[in-house]
Amino acid sequence: MATGTLTIDLDALAANWRALNSKSDSAVETGAVVKADGYGLGAARVARALARAGAQTFFVAAAEEGAAVREALGRNAEIYVFGGHMAGDTDMIHDLDLIPLLNSINQLTRHIEALPGAPFGLQLDSGMNRLGLEPAEWSAVRDLALSLSPRLIMSHLASADEPDSAQNGDQLRQFLEMTDGTSARRSLSATGGTLLGPQYHFDLTRPGIGLYGGLPFAEAKPVARVSLPVIQTRLVAPGEVVGYNATWTAPEERLIATVAGGYADGLLRALSGTGQLWHDGVSCPIVGRVSMDLITVDISSLSEIPQAMDILCPEQGVDDVASAAGTIGYEVLTSLGGRYERKTIGGLA
Repeated sequence: MATGTLTIDLDALAANWRALNSKSDSAVETGAVVKADGYGLGAARVARALARAGAQTFFVAAAEEGAAVREALGRNAEIYVFGGHMAGDTDMIHDLDLIPLLNSINQLTRHIEALPGAPFGLQLDSGMNRLGLEPAEWSAVRDLALSLSPRLIMSHLASADEPDSAQNGDQLRQFLEMTDGTSARRSLSATGGTLLGPQYHFDLTRPGIGLYGGLPFAEAKPVARVSLPVIQTRLVAPGEVVGYNATWTAPEERLIATVAGGYADGLLRALSGTGQLWHDGVSCPIVGRVSMDLITVDISSLSEIPQAMDILCPEQGVDDVASAAGTIGYEVLTSLGGRYERKTIGGLA
């Protein structure tokens, strides 16, 4: 075949959830973030695997994302929507039993008027200045909101991937100030916060990237493997150039493989001249520009011409690729395009 293969290890995904779950005591629930189509790996398949591992509460970014998760899990799972109750969401929230995390006074008003008595959660801004009710807004509506019995009150840490950041403690104090004395369940931590320790756990943690093999959860098992078929090989003479705009010149005779994959597949153009592909435990540098559909790789160090080469594999995880591209593992995973043949191993597809 002429397109890459994305293999998803559901057993590794489940193991990562269990490992993060073990970071909290038994009184703390561990949920799972499955937004962005399960971080690019397929929301339905990852939600089912995580539910089998023990997750009962799931988080998506928008109501539309909740549809695939609800279809996969049935009616028993709780599905929260980070984006809250947007205009036009009412029917979907109602029909799919979604729980919006209301971010503003306008959203709170919309939800109360459109779906009186329907469950909801609240998102508070503890210092990230991105989503959530700010302290003054919260003070104005706190009594009303709490009288309606929110299912969850949450906030989000901005610097949890930096354990020594003073912002973590500042946000923790702000969240405590805003929520102490409430009876609603509370949540502050995603993956990074889960690793910061028990004082950040509250009633529910909601890991995301760590489930899928990414930092800051250094112990995570790799979940995604991407293999790219070799279409053609050629010997390039000393002084010859490779790829668009002649950015790489062969210093001596080199064997170059052209593989099927490029930035249309989410393999970032920034990997040009910095990234590596792997075969049988040997790394081979990307030479020339990453183009839309093709990558050229120097395979002179290999003892054989491979049929395929890996860009995500045990030797090179999402954060290694991200580092080479000057980005983060989140972007690498969620950029993976639609042309891959997606396969699963472990669990149930």
